[in-house]
Amino acid sequence: MRIAGVAAAGAALAGAGCGSQPAIAPPSNDRLASSAPPKVRRRPPLAVARGGDAAGITAAAIAALGGMKAFVKRGDDVIVKPNICTGYHGPEYAATTNPDVVGALVGLCLAAGACRVRVMDSPFGSQADEAYTNSGIQAAVEKAGGQMEVMAPARFRDYTIPAGLDLKQWPIYSDILSCDVLIDVPIAKDHGMTRLTLGGKNLLGVILDPGALHSNIGQRTADLVSACRPTLTVVDAVRVLTANGPTGGDLNDVEKLDTVIASPDIVAADSFAATLFDLSGGDIPYVQAAYDMGLGEMDLDKVDVRRVSA
Repeated sequence: MRIAGVAAAGAALAGAGCGSQPAIAPPSNDRLASSAPPKVRRRPPLAVARGGDAAGITAAAIAALGGMKAFVKRGDDVIVKPNICTGYHGPEYAATTNPDVVGALVGLCLAAGACRVRVMDSPFGSQADEAYTNSGIQAAVEKAGGQMEVMAPARFRDYTIPAGLDLKQWPIYSDILSCDVLIDVPIAKDHGMTRLTLGGKNLLGVILDPGALHSNIGQRTADLVSACRPTLTVVDAVRVLTANGPTGGDLNDVEKLDTVIASPDIVAADSFAATLFDLSGGDIPYVQAAYDMGLGEMDLDKVDVRRVSA
């Protein structure tokens, strides 16, 4: 259900017009109400933007997909989910999503008419306030007119996952499933268990006890993707972490690629991002599993790749 009554676009919209939110979202919602999606392949659009300005290439990638208004309507309640796994290191270590990418997305959403844009994650290596600050994301989000939200334990609820093949039920942050638009913004980086952290793996930050998913993590992550279904996936590859992920800590493991990848198809976005590491989507277990479930396109020859620079 969309919420109307927004007076103007831009940063002045932040926090206005969204109306009151329930203390706990109801357990039924559009994302979970459907059965398993049909295995229909199409030619999804995917933008690859390259250039020296992180905010500029983020805007260019979204423009290549038709602009943020193709995804965010006036009055929408938007959640942006970056990777803010720890507060140990600043953004130059490529363990957390580039703050300029996140800030640019918040500004674009507000300009498109969103009534509010919240940014959140569940850091596992630091307290949320420390990680939000040290990542640089809080400052970028607030400058753009968005809100940082600490994910409250009371807002996680058990949900049945209709399309899940292994993960049938799990506590998920209720607002992730009740918001109008979910934008998944991982940083592309090495991961010791899944080879890479990309869009699918980034969604483990919206559940309780993500470590428990490490058994059969490929299928279980894909099952979670089927529940959350981001409206848009934006992969930050401005800097990538090539080894010792997910937390890193050595600048020798960081490579600057000045790239942003964006697509409404999370499988396509993750598959393209894998090529930056000389891998394919099929090399990443959760990407392969999501493709097998019909959640997106893994064959990049069947993707409408739009390359731009800024």
